[in-house]
Amino acid sequence: MTILVTRPSPAGEQLVDRLRRLGKSACHSPLIEFAPGRELSLLPAKLAAMRPGDLAFVLSQHAVEYAHPCLQRAGLVWPATLRWYAVGRASALALHKVSTLPVAWPEGRENSETLLQLTDLQNLDGRRALLLRGNGGRELLASTLAQRGAAISYCECYQRSPVHYDGPQQSQRWRQLGIDTLVITSGEMLQRIYTLVPDYYRTCWLLKCRLIVVSQRLADQASQLGWLDIRVADNADNDALLRILQ
Repeated sequence: MTILVTRPSPAGEQLVDRLRRLGKSACHSPLIEFAPGRELSLLPAKLAAMRPGDLAFVLSQHAVEYAHPCLQRAGLVWPATLRWYAVGRASALALHKVSTLPVAWPEGRENSETLLQLTDLQNLDGRRALLLRGNGGRELLASTLAQRGAAISYCECYQRSPVHYDGPQQSQRWRQLGIDTLVITSGEMLQRIYTLVPDYYRTCWLLKCRLIVVSQRLADQASQLGWLDIRVADNADNDALLRILQ
């Protein structure tokens, strides 16, 4: 088994390093990279507009990685008057590490659906909810919170952009490396590799690879694109990916 890890740096490189230390053959080709978000400079004002008891959601640890230096430059700290939530353990720990604040996150599957099951997110009449996120992404969390009475606002703290490859050349390289297992952690990256790889390599190589994904939603998307051998990790962090790859 030769594994292609496509998640961005540094998590992708860290996973490859751990796999190699276990004797696995693995390489890293990130499909997306990160940059500061277009609304990052507005974060201090957006937080200042929130009232005590309002809700703030961190949708990715990358949001924390870009937001924290922004607040530091403004001479501010993460406001303790808000109720803080994160979609997963990694983002919750990232926020707690820089703020020491309590952060609620869902047990079990780390996604918006599970987060929305929390008891204190059921009736939100009169509350404001600020979502710290990247560009684009799913709208399930925001739309459901709005249905439950919250007034929604966003802050784009970081941007995702595609890493550019020569499709035929990169596909040939991956195939020559003997890649037979792909680690894909988002729908954006799944569509990216499917589009990047030309028809010939897609048919004779890409769709024949075993695919490791991080949610049933992503598995369903992959199935519709033509993959047959799909495995779903129990979470999106490197520990969960390592377990399924072993």
